[in-house]
Amino acid sequence: MKNIICIYGTRPEAIKMIPVVCELKKNRKAFRTKVILTAQHRGLLDQAMGLFNVSSDYDLNIMKKSQKLEYITTEVLLKIQAILRREKPDMVLVHGDTTTTFAATLASFYEKIPVGHVEAGLRSHDKFNPYPEEINRKLTDAICDLYFVHTVSAGKNLEAENADKNNIVVTGNTVIDSLFMTLKKKRGFKQKALKKIDFSKRLILVTAHRRENWGKPLADICRALKNIKERFKDVEIVYPVHPNPEVKKTVLNILKKVEGVHLTEPLDYVDFVNVMKKSYLVLTDSGGLQEEAPSLGKPVLVLRKVTERPEAVNAGTVKVIGTGRDRIVRETSGLLKDKRAYKKMQKSINPYGDGKAAIRIVKAISRYFKLRDKIVK
Repeated sequence: MKNIICIYGTRPEAIKMIPVVCELKKNRKAFRTKVILTAQHRGLLDQAMGLFNVSSDYDLNIMKKSQKLEYITTEVLLKIQAILRREKPDMVLVHGDTTTTFAATLASFYEKIPVGHVEAGLRSHDKFNPYPEEINRKLTDAICDLYFVHTVSAGKNLEAENADKNNIVVTGNTVIDSLFMTLKKKRGFKQKALKKIDFSKRLILVTAHRRENWGKPLADICRALKNIKERFKDVEIVYPVHPNPEVKKTVLNILKKVEGVHLTEPLDYVDFVNVMKKSYLVLTDSGGLQEEAPSLGKPVLVLRKVTERPEAVNAGTVKVIGTGRDRIVRETSGLLKDKRAYKKMQKSINPYGDGKAAIRIVKAISRYFKLRDKIVK
């Protein structure tokens, strides 16, 4: 039996790691599994944990008001290292590109513990877009031992950086696993604000909170949303606003009094998926939504300069449009007016998996430790 520790700290990480945690725990003959939360995001993380009924073994609870990147890095590094010395795991699993991910990987390296990186190999090839995520994932991949990539092209990014191709496993993305798990949960809207929306109109779902978009880019995004709502009376906009003060201040200042723009508190994942199902299209600077929304046939316009997920762009499900107000209005208006262009994006094939990524990840870990005979079939 091998001791595996899964470490994560934000809601997106939790949503994507929980399928792996659940699959590991099914295989009790092969693995003893523990979860460490850093709580880099507190309330949002707790939402996801509660939704999937997963508990943690350690909760570092590091979040504080206006926390800086250097604070997150040092707190996670020191506190994780103390736990690793006590637990002596055979492997640590991390996810994606957060500061928690990088610091936990570095702590594991210092203790000479192998690291498996879920959602490895993503690259925008611009170290400040997304910031600090692009460097977090490059540094994580430079250290880790097993690479669980969502697509072949992500694996090729790693090969170009001289990663051992024998340790690169194409799994699909675990967010599709979580999406399918959530779709099975039959439930009405929990957040009251969602009950005020006129769902007979076309719905645009918006998420925008990335650090590199703070300030003028986010203000331009919000002004574009205001213009869109003024042009299209048959459109409703739902924007779950991230709790970060820098984000809230900008969004509320521009959009608070715009009729038909629903600024909600962060949604739990069931509510979020239900809104996504009912939406006409999605505008986002998120990474995960570029993978989730196409699985539901929803076109995605990415509010960033670049994306580390080119597969969706190549497939036609996603288009990168930047943060300029005029272009956001033009591209969104195009999809609202042109049914042929809309259907072309809507019907493109999602390249990110079939909902069985966690199973493939656990099988790869079992092969790494030569435990295949103990895995649940």
